[in-house]
Amino acid sequence: MSRPFSSSSNSGHGNFVRVNGKIRAREVRVIGMDGKQIGILPLGEALTLARQHGVDLVEVAPNANPPVCRLIDYGKFRYEQAKKEKEARKHQHANKVKEVQLSPKIDPHDLGVKAQHAIDFLCDEMKVKVALRFRGREMAHTELGFQVVQKFLEKIAPWGHPDFEPKLNGRNIVVMVSPLPRHKRAKHPREAQAPPPPPASAKPSPAPAAASAGPGNGSKPEAASSSPQGSSGTTTSTGASAEGTNPAGGFANNPFSDLDLSRA
Repeated sequence: MSRPFSSSSNSGHGNFVRVNGKIRAREVRVIGMDGKQIGILPLGEALTLARQHGVDLVEVAPNANPPVCRLIDYGKFRYEQAKKEKEARKHQHANKVKEVQLSPKIDPHDLGVKAQHAIDFLCDEMKVKVALRFRGREMAHTELGFQVVQKFLEKIAPWGHPDFEPKLNGRNIVVMVSPLPRHKRAKHPREAQAPPPPPASAKPSPAPAAASAGPGNGSKPEAASSSPQGSSGTTTSTGASAEGTNPAGGFANNPFSDLDLSRA
């Protein structure tokens, strides 16, 4: 079950792990696949035990006496280690630095845009390096550059604080800004300006209108349904004879309505 790995590729890394045949100790303390301790075994027996279970013997504590080894799939072990390192990096604050460049003649609107970018970085737990560069004869009035930097720091003060006072370094004024703790930091401007969700309407939905007697809604006129019955000599709206018949129960187009029954 030995999986050889070239020592040249891993010798430069501080987290180099010995696996199977690369373990050098004569005796090792073995931890089983269920996490329980098996005991101190000779290296040969430990390797045999790993082969029987179809896993690797991974050295997890090389500085212990004797070294601690674990029965586990080496691929799974590397995945768990990478996952732990990722979680550790996620909880580190201000591990990235973003740079914002200014100029002594920057427009107020552009200064506001640069400040908004810096606020976004600070709210994402990033440090901000503010750099203002002088060009040509602008070096004769460095006080104007310091004024611009101070105005910039005042805009982002609710979200970050400078690590040191702005200082002139060659042709640049440099200052590093760190994010404030979450409980002391102001809310993100975009979150504060976001409109609240519309409240649920308390008005009841309008009831459907009563069916009208017009011809367009599919209902019959009231006068047609309440026509008098048994009246001789009267005709319906379709021209059919109503003698001895009920217009509501007859045919709309009676083919025998024009038939003369007096000759029979």
